[in-house]
Amino acid sequence: MKKIGNRTLLFEESPVIRGYASVVGKKESEGPVGKFFDRIIYDPYNGMETFEDAESSFQTEAISLAIEKSGVKKEEIDFIFAGDLLNQCTGSSFGIRDFNIPFLGQYGACSTMGQGLIMSAVYTESGAAKNAVCSTSSHFCAAERQYRFPLEYGAVRTPTAQWTVTGAGSCVVGMAETGVSIKAATVGKITDYQITDPNNMGAAMAPAICIIEP
Repeated sequence: MKKIGNRTLLFEESPVIRGYASVVGKKESEGPVGKFFDRIIYDPYNGMETFEDAESSFQTEAISLAIEKSGVKKEEIDFIFAGDLLNQCTGSSFGIRDFNIPFLGQYGACSTMGQGLIMSAVYTESGAAKNAVCSTSSHFCAAERQYRFPLEYGAVRTPTAQWTVTGAGSCVVGMAETGVSIKAATVGKITDYQITDPNNMGAAMAPAICIIEP
């Protein structure tokens, strides 16, 4: 790979996404892209005792589906790059524990999937891995408990409050003849826009979408 400028990597061999999958909850399935998700789980607990356990199970299912769709055997995957919104990547740790694949935890909040794709591409491009999995998850009810108020508290939602996705996504990245190529990656920088409303995460994150340096 080759570095361009301060923070862009050009992948000359172009690793590809060999398989991908998404597992979501009921609210997500009702959105404009609802028909494109691989699996919809209507029970927010997914048969588990806690929302956190449910989030882990979402990630387990997403990774399993992505591996199945990729045609790659589990034994051919060298690393998993995964993360979530819970303390110490708890959702990911419990979600992947039965795969028995080396795990490198990622924590980038809303950028975790992008970060995981970058790490997977770097490892496969460099030859450090033949195939790698990247995965992430979140759960509305678990995120509310961690960042705002537990739903049981009954707090009134502010007009600026965001809805955290209940779901998980996963990709298998490796060298192959077909698939979506990862050509380059630019790593973002921390910029403080002085947003002080903890409910209005949209205002804090929106500039990252629209500001692209020359």
